Amino acid sequence: MYRRIAQACVTHRRLVLIGWLGIFFGINAIGGAVGTAYDGGFEIPESESSAGFETVDAYFPGAGSAFSGSIVFQADDVNNPEVVEAMTEVFDELETYDEFALISPYSQFGASQISADGTIAFAQLNFDAGVDQTRTGEIGVEIHEMLPTLDGPRIEVGGAALAEFEPPESELIGLGFAVVILIVSFGSVLAMGLPIGVALVGVGAGGIGAVTLLSHVIVVPDFASVIGLMIGLGVGIDYALFIVTRYRELTHAGVEHEAAIIGAMDTAGRAVVFAGITVVLSLVGMLTIGLAFVGGLGIAAAVTVAFTMAASVTLLPALLGFAGPRIETTRRRGLIAAGCAAVGLASIGLGFSTLGLVGLGAAVVVMILGLFVPQLKVLVPPRKEKPVRETFWYRWSRQIQSRPWLFAIGGTVVLLVLTAPVLGLRLGFSDEGNYSDDTTTRQAYDLIAEGFGPGFNGPFLLAVEVGDASNSGVVQALGAAIGADEGVATVSPPVPNNQADPGASEAFLFQIVPKTAPQDEATTDTVKRLRSDVIAPLIEGTTVQANLTGGVPANIDFSSFLAGRIILFFAVVLGVSFLLLMMVFRSLLVPLKAVIMNMLSISAAYGVVVAIFQWGWFGGLTGIEPAPIEPFLPMMLFAIVFGLSMDYEVFLLSRVKEEYDRTGDAANSVADGLAVTARVITAAAAIMTVVFGSFLLEDDRIVKLFGTGLALAVLLDATLVRMLLVPATMELLGKKNWWLPAWLDKILPTLNVEGPALEELAPGHEPVSGTPATV
Repeated sequence: MYRRIAQACVTHRRLVLIGWLGIFFGINAIGGAVGTAYDGGFEIPESESSAGFETVDAYFPGAGSAFSGSIVFQADDVNNPEVVEAMTEVFDELETYDEFALISPYSQFGASQISADGTIAFAQLNFDAGVDQTRTGEIGVEIHEMLPTLDGPRIEVGGAALAEFEPPESELIGLGFAVVILIVSFGSVLAMGLPIGVALVGVGAGGIGAVTLLSHVIVVPDFASVIGLMIGLGVGIDYALFIVTRYRELTHAGVEHEAAIIGAMDTAGRAVVFAGITVVLSLVGMLTIGLAFVGGLGIAAAVTVAFTMAASVTLLPALLGFAGPRIETTRRRGLIAAGCAAVGLASIGLGFSTLGLVGLGAAVVVMILGLFVPQLKVLVPPRKEKPVRETFWYRWSRQIQSRPWLFAIGGTVVLLVLTAPVLGLRLGFSDEGNYSDDTTTRQAYDLIAEGFGPGFNGPFLLAVEVGDASNSGVVQALGAAIGADEGVATVSPPVPNNQADPGASEAFLFQIVPKTAPQDEATTDTVKRLRSDVIAPLIEGTTVQANLTGGVPANIDFSSFLAGRIILFFAVVLGVSFLLLMMVFRSLLVPLKAVIMNMLSISAAYGVVVAIFQWGWFGGLTGIEPAPIEPFLPMMLFAIVFGLSMDYEVFLLSRVKEEYDRTGDAANSVADGLAVTARVITAAAAIMTVVFGSFLLEDDRIVKLFGTGLALAVLLDATLVRMLLVPATMELLGKKNWWLPAWLDKILPTLNVEGPALEELAPGHEPVSGTPATV
């Protein structure tokens, strides 16, 4: 099948190219026409907070929402008639919107929204459940446009719902770095350009265009496109890099151009499809959690990976067909232009747009001048490659294998030390206090904390259904007991649903302001204590139903829900991966070892993420303030990283298995396989590490966390695991690496991701131990 697909793509390469360009521009044109419908809100699983919101919606519509924003203003006197008139005019205009309920500080219910000294006030916007984040972002822009220009008062727009989302540019740093790494790895400008071009097409069509359309069908958070871009660029370059490397290995072995493309697709192409499907399955597995928000994030990332994988196995062979033998030809003008382009891309990613445009312009100028200036037409001599067993990586492997216990124990200890902070992992949602200091969202947050206390940024609601009037005493007792709690700053008087006749009211609503900020651990403790120690004893034995709800309690319930399912998700992904690897390598110990090592590298990455993002280590360098780890991120990181680590596992072990099957030499097959794949794995990991790590420069905390976690996991996997633990443990196990019980071998399906051996593709070619190190 792989050979037929490759043959068709090469033969009909013009149609394949036109088809992909049509997909790219068509999807993005449709997406641009219909716009996005991202939804940053999340459904609340069945819990006390969800029950509380049901009561609020039934008896106090518009009074509470887990999705809200605010307009905060500061003046010498917010009750100054000029300030009141200007702000009321804005509030009156906003009250014409039907997507949210506005509570003005000058209304009957907004008295508590003016600070005690009268210098700070805010209006609260509670959005309806059906409003997506695209719309709230548009409303945020509209609010900015209608704000009055007053001499003196300061006005800020608060709340994540109204925050302006800026598309990232940091990925350009990774692209610039990829240009350099690929040229160093390949020694060819054209060979460098193909992986980057294929990755950009796959990401542009899937990660941007398709995800935009998906947002109209399923719940997709606004940062899903950034995560898709991050993952797509990494895996897209990776997949194309492995295929191009195998293609060049075959051409260097004397295989004819078209046969080399087909052979590369029949070997490396198989591994790419297997690795891609593994990543997709891991991401789609997030649907098992049962929450639309988490499932949508997984599907969006899976679609991006699927598009980049498809581009790698169809568009890439077509482009190789166009390139022909010229892929080995590098001219001086190409190197200079590529260097200018790398500087230009990195400069734009770092925020130096002028320098970046100059660099990109210089790249174009150099290519044009190269057509006329003789010096720039000069060919760069091809790099001479050493035989595999004379390379650094072969010697490295043999050195590790000479002291396997030392390196196996040492590498494991390092990973366990890095993992240690995971023991203190706290899942939860960060608040607007983690936004950049220069954003209006952060400044609104700080103003509210200054005027009312940090807890005012995340008040609770207590929704009480009394059943009958005889329970009115319980309502009063609840207010008094909650107000006496050590973690509570203020409690409002109970608001009855029947304002005309409070005695006939069926429900009451309290607003509770904690003493601590929404993301503080003390606030979580306050919520749990109020529910179990304060509220529950008072309503026990009565018909009263009292549910503590609001944005912060809902976040806590959401985090608890995911924490209870994360182990099951891990077990499913690990189990499926173990079975797939066992079918591929016909071994029991190799997949078991792979699963354990992958878990070690991922856990170590988690540990460093906890130290940086939760404990605040190196905050002065990274600009990251301590906060809990968003509950869906460990799950997403696990799904993505485990899939990506399978790439390296398959590419490395398939070559080791190929040598072992040919020679039966358990020791040298490991060293030969590592030497053949080390350069390409190192290059791929370096590119992915920089692509992911560059997102640390973004302002959005979630994007920073994703980028850092992915970069660390890939770095640890490609260094400590692939280059240290794998050769050490495989040396210790020897021939047992490839042991599989006979009865299991009979019933286990076979997955061939290795394809034919090099000797079959290039008859008469010397075995790996004598071939040049072309990868």
